[in-house]
Amino acid sequence: MRERGVNRVVMAVRDLEAGRAYFEKLLGCAFESADDDEAALFGVQILMSWDGGIELVAPIEGIESHVQKILDERGEGLIGVVWAVADADASRTSAAELGHRSFFTLEYDQAKIDNVLQGRFSRYYEHFLAPGGPLGDMQVLVGEFDIPSD
Repeated sequence: MRERGVNRVVMAVRDLEAGRAYFEKLLGCAFESADDDEAALFGVQILMSWDGGIELVAPIEGIESHVQKILDERGEGLIGVVWAVADADASRTSAAELGHRSFFTLEYDQAKIDNVLQGRFSRYYEHFLAPGGPLGDMQVLVGEFDIPSD
């Protein structure tokens, strides 16, 4: 089964553990680490709450990152949304036709899904789209997130 609609929102926080405590109390959800090599490339550390539909991102101390710039300019809060779509490549093509380039593609094999995402998916494939226009200044991702059948 392929998930559709909003997969999760992305919240920037200065302190990952303080953010975890805050959102666990606010939403009553649990978080799992989603740190991996790709997150480190962006200079961030990540916690995911699949039951809460929220991703927390915090900058890695001492590493320059886009998230750190956002925190410096706007403070903590909502910085992005991830949409689950039927065909991520078709959405990326449509985004390009609308003037939004894709600047990063993330695709995990099953071993990585099992290790980083607690085995929640049988396919995890997403494109990061450049902001602007009706997307505003938010980070927008489109992806295919297949849920394993039991």
